[in-house]
Amino acid sequence: MNTPTKNDIKQAFGTVSKYAHKTPVLTSKSINSILGCTVFFKCENFQKVGAFKFRGASNAVFSLNSEQATKGVCTHSSGNHAAALALAASIRGIPAYIVMPNNAPLIKRKAVEGYGAKIFTCESTQEAREKELERVRVETGATFIHPYENFEVICGQGTASLELLDEVKDLQALITPVGGGGLFSGTLIYTKETNPNIEVYAGEPQNADDAYRSLRDGILYPSVNPNTIADGLRTSLCPLTLSIIQKYANGILTVSEESIIKAMRLVWERMKIIIEPSSAVPVAAIMQNREVFKDKRVGVIISGGNVDVENLPF
Repeated sequence: MNTPTKNDIKQAFGTVSKYAHKTPVLTSKSINSILGCTVFFKCENFQKVGAFKFRGASNAVFSLNSEQATKGVCTHSSGNHAAALALAASIRGIPAYIVMPNNAPLIKRKAVEGYGAKIFTCESTQEAREKELERVRVETGATFIHPYENFEVICGQGTASLELLDEVKDLQALITPVGGGGLFSGTLIYTKETNPNIEVYAGEPQNADDAYRSLRDGILYPSVNPNTIADGLRTSLCPLTLSIIQKYANGILTVSEESIIKAMRLVWERMKIIIEPSSAVPVAAIMQNREVFKDKRVGVIISGGNVDVENLPF
């Protein structure tokens, strides 16, 4: 698979901007003083389906030719990508088939059903997901849209940093969460090819630190039964996202579960916005690595806001 470039992301923006929201960039003086830097939050929690994933999904769905589109799209996902693909497919008027693990949050399952997709349930292992997806793909002839190992998806995710850099000048650092690496990769490509002096990091839970170890050792480590509250970050990198991260990243900063909860609560309380645990991970990374970000202008991509409010961690 080819590696996307900044120009590919600009081209994707032409498609994505027709369907996705241009999300706001918010700031908070109290959070700046607590973190010791000036933070610009790119609020993808206000995106359609409540997450940045709609950018990549809409770019992938609207890049299909008419013959592919007729047969629909399929994927496996525990949540945000599933909802994003289901909505993008419904906007284009084509079927979506989604394989979801049986432990996926109920709120995310309901969202996917609400967008008209057909759901297939499987065990929560990667192997079970892939096996069931292959069965569905063969049966339906649908095009598999991988949550992150997909050229169009990565380009779509990169459009969030395109908007952020367009709006906020003189950023010195940027940080996103990292799970499968689609958002991080797209952010790295656009940011580093626009201004290589901007430091770009990802935050990752210590309990799901496969990306950190993969970058450190140059080996693709799978994510095996990670036990983290950040349910969106339990997936592994793929060869494509790892290669982009190796080329461009300034580092991956791991954070404790305790600090994720603390960061999530901080944003809820100080900014009065709802963010999901995965989105709190980069904020926690700034908290735990103050010396890296001290006195800098820092962009943070808030990846989503889909929270089970019946089960808040605080």
